[in-house]
Amino acid sequence: MRCPFCGFLESKVIDSRESKKAVSIRRRRECLSCQKRFTTYERVEQIPYMVVKKDGSRQPFDSQKLLRGMMKACEKRPIQISQLEEIVEEVESVLQERPDKEIESSEIGQMVMERLKVLDKVAYIRFASVYREFKDVVEFKHVLENLLKEE
Repeated sequence: MRCPFCGFLESKVIDSRESKKAVSIRRRRECLSCQKRFTTYERVEQIPYMVVKKDGSRQPFDSQKLLRGMMKACEKRPIQISQLEEIVEEVESVLQERPDKEIESSEIGQMVMERLKVLDKVAYIRFASVYREFKDVVEFKHVLENLLKEE
């Protein structure tokens, strides 16, 4: 594994952990040249899942894109990155169990929103506002009112 800091090709594994859903293995490594530490993830390569976008176009499922979107919604919220990574792993697990290799972006968005709603209401609203593309304040207000009714 090439060191991201100095480019040296050898490192030693300090710690290995399997993800909770056994989808990937997280390895903490230390470069044998510069002694800096970095993290790698190992997972089985599978046939890519295609996400069908709202406009009908298709693109490969990108877990990092999903994680970045959730991180944006969770900025300045008391949510650990590991919690968001768990959500991504759950979504990937659902995708792997599907017989077909395509999924609507709306299904992915709904899965994420359900999990964020339990985790943090503010992050849920932020994600929903981007995902659902609220057209005006009335739509935003409607979602907030429904959220308050549930409490």
